[in-house]
Amino acid sequence: MKKILQLGANYFQITAIKAAKELGHYVITADYSPDNPGHKFSDEYHNVSTTDKDAVLELAKRLKIDAITSYASDVSAPTAAYVAQKLGLPTNPYESVLLLTRKDLTKDFLRKHNFNVPASGSFYDIDSARRFFKDLAKTAVIKPVDSNGSKGVSKISQVKEFDAAFYAATDYSREKKIIIEEFITRDSCQIAGDAFIVDGNVEYFGFMNEHFDENCNPLVPVGESFPSILDGALKQKAKDEISRFMRLAGMNFGPVNMDFIVDKRGEVYIIEIGPRSGGNLITDIILEADGVDLAKCMINAALGEKVEINPRKDKSYIASYIVHASKSGELKRIEYDSQFEKDILTKTEFNKIGDKVNRFDNAAFGIGALLFRNADLDEMLYRMNNMQKFVRVETI
Repeated sequence: MKKILQLGANYFQITAIKAAKELGHYVITADYSPDNPGHKFSDEYHNVSTTDKDAVLELAKRLKIDAITSYASDVSAPTAAYVAQKLGLPTNPYESVLLLTRKDLTKDFLRKHNFNVPASGSFYDIDSARRFFKDLAKTAVIKPVDSNGSKGVSKISQVKEFDAAFYAATDYSREKKIIIEEFITRDSCQIAGDAFIVDGNVEYFGFMNEHFDENCNPLVPVGESFPSILDGALKQKAKDEISRFMRLAGMNFGPVNMDFIVDKRGEVYIIEIGPRSGGNLITDIILEADGVDLAKCMINAALGEKVEINPRKDKSYIASYIVHASKSGELKRIEYDSQFEKDILTKTEFNKIGDKVNRFDNAAFGIGALLFRNADLDEMLYRMNNMQKFVRVETI
């Protein structure tokens, strides 16, 4: 029995905890929230912040762990790399992981190596940031340099919107630094998904379509659908760019979460790329649709064991959806279309009727999560683009 230290135990991280248990390992979870649901699936829990590198290192030494993992979390990924490097456990270099988890560093790196990059700048002070936005004179996205889950992310086009967006971003930044980047109009869907690196090569790409609710924050994903609608040539171009990035960044193994768009000229823009598996049940979608268990691949890689990836030839049409409210208030009801409900594979509701819930401004405000099957691509895309017909949330 190997000891796995998993940093974090929120709902989306349960997938990794269960995967490690299914492989026969002893799982220790650690974070500062004893109420997180994943702890009930682990063998042991310790209350320590996942961003406190030295505290986690001391814990890891005391527990004599065999591997440390950060699943579906950018904020704990540098800690996992730091601890693994100190203990001589399999890991990507700490500096490489930090590069991928700091949006300002990522953008500078992309620009240095001649990737397509929107005009951007990063700032600590509001006056310099405001001047940059005025000079940019374009619709822009403002976000923290060091957060995930689309927390503190805004899309603005007027100077009068700037101050509120700046403070929303800094509120979610530990570094108290924000990035401003030109908003690039995509040709169709934004593409998300997970890839997996083995011995320095990206051996698997799980591209999927990313979906948004324009009635809430149009930059916060409400779900993913697999397979993606990218045509073969664009898919290959995206694979080439992501593989080139991984090589240059010094990433040697493990999962990679990616978000990119293709503009109207057919150019690929990497929006974000993280050294970890994705949230929104992305790994669960890939397992159900493609037969590849990336959570178990991550555990095996973290232990230095052999990783085998064998996708199915016949793909299934699988999607996830984050149940959410478009208006803050008291949760009155959640209703599901009866025909649609028959296709739901897993359903979890985070809140009870009567709970106070928030408008879906960031990923932390989801009130449930679904994984569901679809007959074909057309049905899947129709459902994802019209989810208000299939899942109805009412607040008062």
